[in-house]
Amino acid sequence: MLEILMTAIGYSSAIALAAAGITLIYATTGTFSFAHASMTAWGFYAVFAFSKVFFRNNGNPYIFFPLAAILSGSLGILTYLFVNRWLLRRRADMITLMMSTLGVDLIYFAALNVFADYLTQEYRINARLIVLSTEDPVIAQIGELTIRGIPLVSVSIVLSVIVILNYILNKTRFGIAVRVTMENPSLAEIVGINPEIVHLASWFIGGALAGLAGAVLSLIVSGTPAIGNTVIVPMFAGSIVGGMSSIFGGFAGGYLIGLSEYLLITMLATYVSRSLVVYQPLIPLLVMAATLLLYPEGVAGLRLGKVLKRR
Repeated sequence: MLEILMTAIGYSSAIALAAAGITLIYATTGTFSFAHASMTAWGFYAVFAFSKVFFRNNGNPYIFFPLAAILSGSLGILTYLFVNRWLLRRRADMITLMMSTLGVDLIYFAALNVFADYLTQEYRINARLIVLSTEDPVIAQIGELTIRGIPLVSVSIVLSVIVILNYILNKTRFGIAVRVTMENPSLAEIVGINPEIVHLASWFIGGALAGLAGAVLSLIVSGTPAIGNTVIVPMFAGSIVGGMSSIFGGFAGGYLIGLSEYLLITMLATYVSRSLVVYQPLIPLLVMAATLLLYPEGVAGLRLGKVLKRR
């Protein structure tokens, strides 16, 4: 059971990173980014390609996590410069902004399939079914319990990102500009803040968080080019449960959704029937619905004192 819990922590860390990225992009540009699915998948494949194909003798996938973040962050920049920027200038509504990212996601997904076929043909490997979890180093062996590195590394990454974002948003001029743009875009322009710089940075950071999420997932689950589509539901659910107005709420919502999904489906498959695994995508939606019924503002709107008083 402890081993399952450790894996669930790693999985939920990945969901939390991606959910926070979705929240950041939405809070600054009003755009729900479906492109997050393929950005996550590209982060997943970046770790695989560089650790198992291009640098086969390295044997340590962790050193390629920053590369995954940079790659997916660059995809975020491309999305903003060639699509989102022009729609924002034309005051496109939220539906148009959201659907445009779906088109971008399809382009990135197609490119990833081409990349997977290239790896398969050029290097004679199966790049359409990736299993990297066995490459995760074992930290400790306690009886039959095997403790691998990814649960600890993933939590460390999340905590580091939270500390860095908290410092940037609260201690730097750029962070203040981001917060003003999030709260009142019109006021931001009046006081001389260039919203395009904020939007560009938000898309890069949001994409980088998606890439880190994919990198973490690469050492937890087996994957195909469609791995992003597999986790897009819990990523969006985590962002919505987090409140959509707080990046740090996105992290909390991601953990709530990720832990609930992984632990519940594991218990159902173990103690009820393995055939119930096909209903795994329903769990994030049910948890999201239950949470929002109790607290419509999401995790970010919770006030601990009021919660305790109500209980």
